[in-house]
Amino acid sequence: MVISPFALARRPVVLTTLLAAALLTACGGNDSPPASAPTPDPVAQDATAQLALLGTTDLHYYVRGYNYYSDQPDESVGLERTATLVRQARAEFPNTLLVDNGDTIQGSVLGTHEAQVAPLPPTQQLSMYKAMATLKYDAGVLGNHEFNFGLPYLSQILGGGLQVDGVDPKIGSKDKGPGFPVVTANVTSLKTGKPLVDPYVILDRTLSATQADGKTVSLPIKIGVIGITTPGILNWDKDKLDGKVSTQDGRDTAAKYVPEVRARGADLVFVLLHGGMSANGYFPLMENPGHYITKEVPGIDGIVMGHEHNTFPDRGANPTYKFDGADNAKGTVNGVPAVMASSWGKALGVINYALKWDGAAKKWSIDTAKTDVQVRGTQTGSKPNTYVAPDAAVAAAVQELHDKTRAYVASPIGTSDFRLSSMFADVGDVSALQIVNLAQQNYVANYVQASLPQYAHLPVLSVTAPFKAGYAGAADYTDVKAGTMTVAAAADLYLYDNNTIHAVKVTGAQIKLWLENAANRFNQIDPRSTADQWLINDSKTGVQPGSSFPGYNHDVFTSSDISYEIDVTQPKYNVNDPSKGGERIKNLMYQGQPMNPAQEFIIATNNYRANSSARYILGTGKSFDIIWASPDANREVVLNYVKANKNITRAQHGATRSARFARVVTAGKVLFKSGKDELGVAQAAGLANISVEQADDTGINNGTGAYTVYRIDLSQ
Repeated sequence: MVISPFALARRPVVLTTLLAAALLTACGGNDSPPASAPTPDPVAQDATAQLALLGTTDLHYYVRGYNYYSDQPDESVGLERTATLVRQARAEFPNTLLVDNGDTIQGSVLGTHEAQVAPLPPTQQLSMYKAMATLKYDAGVLGNHEFNFGLPYLSQILGGGLQVDGVDPKIGSKDKGPGFPVVTANVTSLKTGKPLVDPYVILDRTLSATQADGKTVSLPIKIGVIGITTPGILNWDKDKLDGKVSTQDGRDTAAKYVPEVRARGADLVFVLLHGGMSANGYFPLMENPGHYITKEVPGIDGIVMGHEHNTFPDRGANPTYKFDGADNAKGTVNGVPAVMASSWGKALGVINYALKWDGAAKKWSIDTAKTDVQVRGTQTGSKPNTYVAPDAAVAAAVQELHDKTRAYVASPIGTSDFRLSSMFADVGDVSALQIVNLAQQNYVANYVQASLPQYAHLPVLSVTAPFKAGYAGAADYTDVKAGTMTVAAAADLYLYDNNTIHAVKVTGAQIKLWLENAANRFNQIDPRSTADQWLINDSKTGVQPGSSFPGYNHDVFTSSDISYEIDVTQPKYNVNDPSKGGERIKNLMYQGQPMNPAQEFIIATNNYRANSSARYILGTGKSFDIIWASPDANREVVLNYVKANKNITRAQHGATRSARFARVVTAGKVLFKSGKDELGVAQAAGLANISVEQADDTGINNGTGAYTVYRIDLSQ
C-alpha cells in the first residue's frame, strides 16, 4: 500500500490548524485567562460536499492534435484539448480528482520516437508525463500497451525500481517518473511473488465542504484507488513478459483488494479498470470484466473503464453497451457509477458525487440520487469540426519532441510509382498490402535459413490485413501517394508500432481455417434477394447485423503461389462446430495444385495474431506452433524493406492478388462504403467490377455524407 503525499498540496490543509487550536483551548490550565467560546470543530458538524472524479483513458501518446504521417493538424484528438475540459471542470467543481486509465505511453509516433527511434535516456522524464504533469494527475493504471516496449523501458520511465527478471531496478529515478502513483493489482512479478507495482493507493485529500449553517470548511477524506489491467498482456507481449510476470483475474483481484482498501480506512473506493465490459458470460482472465466486477464485488463507489475505445454512458440512439445492468441514462453499471471516455484524448469522463459528512461518526457517505455521470467530448456542440481550444501548457511540454518527430517522419527513404491505398482492400486491391507481406516474408525467410535450419525446407508465406479500413472515419485508410516515400508514408503501411514479427508453423488445413476466419469480414449475400445488401460486416462501412468484424482481422495472402475464392453466399464458418456454418473458402490452391491439408508451411505474421487469435482460427483451446518470436516490430521491418529496395513498383510490390470472390449473379445490388470520390483507386488496381452507387452516403445506414457508396458486381 502507498499513502500518497502527491496531492496534499492540491488544496490548503486547514484542518490540522483548526484541530490544534481546539486542542490548545481544551488543555488550558488554571493560570490561563478566561477563554472565549471555543472555535467550532468542523469535523464534528454535518456537512455536504461535491467531488468530481475526472478520467482520461487510452490516450496512446496523443498529446498534440496532430497527424504526423500527414503532417497536418488533427483537432479531434489530443490531450491538449482534453486538458481544456479538465481545467473547465476544475473551475466548475470545488473538489476534483484526476485519474488516467492506461494505454498512455504508446500509440502515436511520439511514443515510438522516445522508445525506439531516439531512446529516452534515464536522466529524462517521458514527454508524455511532462505533459500530464501540467494537469497534476492523482493516479493512474498500467494499460496493456504500457508493456509493448518491454519491462526495462517501463521500469525506467516509471522511475526505476521494478523487481522483475531482466530489469535493472537502479535505472531510472523517481523524480523522472510519472509524478503520480501508477497502480496495478493483477500483474505479479515471478521474481518476488508480489505485484509488479503497487496494487492500490490511498490518497489523503481535503475537501471544501459546506456546513449546515452555510459556512465553508475543509474536511479530510481518504480515497482508495485500485488498478486492474487486462490479463491479455501475457498473450500480446508474450515475448517480453513470458517467465517474468503472471496475471490474475480482474474480478477476483477486485474482490481481494476492495475489502483491504476499505479496512485501511478509505472513505471512497474507485477501480481503474483498463478493460471494458461484456455480459456474454464470465470466464476467468476475461479481457473486459467490468460488468462482473460491478455485479459481484461489493464496496466499489465508482469504476473508470477503457481499453475498448468506446463511450459509457452513451445517451445516443444506439449505445454500444445495451445489456441488463448497463444503465446509459443513469451512467451506472449494476448500480455503480461508471465511465468510459473514448480514446486518444477525445473526451473526459466525469462522475460528480454528492457527498454527506456525518460529523458525529466522522464518515462520508454518497447521496446516490444526486450523483451525475457524463462523458464530455472535445467537440463543441453538434457542428462538425469544431473543438475546444488547446491547452498551451500541455502543448509546450512536448514541443521539442513534436519538432523532432516531424523531422523524423518527413525524412525520405525511397520512391514508388503507384498509390498505395487500403480503400478497396476488402474487395481485392492489394496495393497497400503486398509490400507488407513481401517485407515480412523476406525477413522471416532470411532468419529461418540462417538460424532455424530444421525448418529451412518449409515454404515461407505471409499474411497481413488492412489495418485502416474506414472504421474510424472516412479518412481512416492507408493512402500513400506515388513519388517520394518518407518514413511517414512507409509507416502508414503498418499502423501498429507495437506489433512484432512472429513466425508460426501451420498445415494446409490450418491455412484454410485461417482464411475462413478472415472471410467473416463479409456478410452472407442472398443472390435471390432483390433488396440492397451490404457486403462488409462493419458498422461504419457496411451494416452491423450482430458483432462487427474489424478490418484488422481480415488477413490476406498476396502471393502468386496461393490462390483461393471467397463464396459470400455461404454462411460463416463455425470453427468450433462446423455443422453450424458453411464453408466460404473455395478452390484453395498452392502452386497451381489443390493445397494438401497435411503440407506444412511457415507463415509470417504478428505477435497479436500468433498469440491471441488461435482460438478464433483453429478453435477453442488450440494454439499456434510459434517457431520464432522476433523482437523486431513489423513496422520497422517494412521501413527497412523500403529502405533496402528504394524503388517500389506496382508490378513487383502491389499487384499480386491471391483472393477472388466466387462469381455469382445477384438479383439485387451488393454495396459497401469507402473513401469519397475515389473510384479511380479501384480502377487503377484493376477492379473493373466496382462502380459508384451514390456519391455520398447521406441518409444511408446512418450515413453523414463522409463516404461514397459503391456497388460491386460479384458476377465478374
